[in-house]
Amino acid sequence: MNHAVAISVRIKTFLDFCRIEKGLAANSVDAYQRDLERFETWLAACPAPDPIPGIEDVRAYLNSLHQAGLAARTIARHTTTLRNFYQFLLREGAIDRDPTEFLPLPKQWSTIPRYLSLDEINRMIAAPDCTKPTGLRDRAMIELLYATGLRVSELCGVESGDLEADLGIIRVTGKGNKQRLVPVGKEALAAIRAWVDGGRQHLLKGRPSRYLFVTARGGKLGRKSFWRLLIEHGKKAGIYHGLTPHVIRHSFATHLVERGADLRSVQTMLGHADIGATQIYTHVVRSRLREEFDRHHPRA
Repeated sequence: MNHAVAISVRIKTFLDFCRIEKGLAANSVDAYQRDLERFETWLAACPAPDPIPGIEDVRAYLNSLHQAGLAARTIARHTTTLRNFYQFLLREGAIDRDPTEFLPLPKQWSTIPRYLSLDEINRMIAAPDCTKPTGLRDRAMIELLYATGLRVSELCGVESGDLEADLGIIRVTGKGNKQRLVPVGKEALAAIRAWVDGGRQHLLKGRPSRYLFVTARGGKLGRKSFWRLLIEHGKKAGIYHGLTPHVIRHSFATHLVERGADLRSVQTMLGHADIGATQIYTHVVRSRLREEFDRHHPRA
């Protein structure tokens, strides 16, 4: 078995491990696969002398990413992917020591996430044409996205049985197949009820589906399709740049923190494993306070 085949087999085995044993979400496995395929392509052009590339090869590869102009955040993700890959190889006995153990992550500048104002959110919610079944669906999805801060894959994967309308909660399956309960407001529940009563069965035409949000063909609405629909509705609402489902998620969290919600509660609703990922929203609020002070104080 030559070196190229050997590393390819190791990568496939690692991805199977992530998918089956660790139970990682499909999006996470896909991200690992893309990163490792790029690593494999680079190795084919710069073959390593050993069956499994060592630390010097890894350093050279990461340096090539820097020279290619990739952002520090992207290079950090590639570094994490390689760390996980080599930790798997160590566990499997393919290597004696992990060469990436002390590999530093590139310094990342903390960026304030983009979010929408309440007025922009209201315009987004009003944008779909609710005389059409698809418009009822799109409004219900935007309402639910803003009401709960779900990831787009979580939103599209919601099943009819996940929503407990009487209790005002939804059961969400997030990263690593971890489940959490998130409260849902009355406005979102009303929009979902309008969709279920007035549009969903029209699109299904008697066909069964366990998913709450479906297409005109009766299948589950995919995340890329929803992303495109969101952009279209954003243009109707006068929002032309940088609109993604994650911006709505950021808006949900930012508006909660602005109005006094504690970070632990927001962390639970967002499904963040680490409170550090939620703390960015305190920076958003501080930045907003600074802007308000500069705009309105006579001696600012």
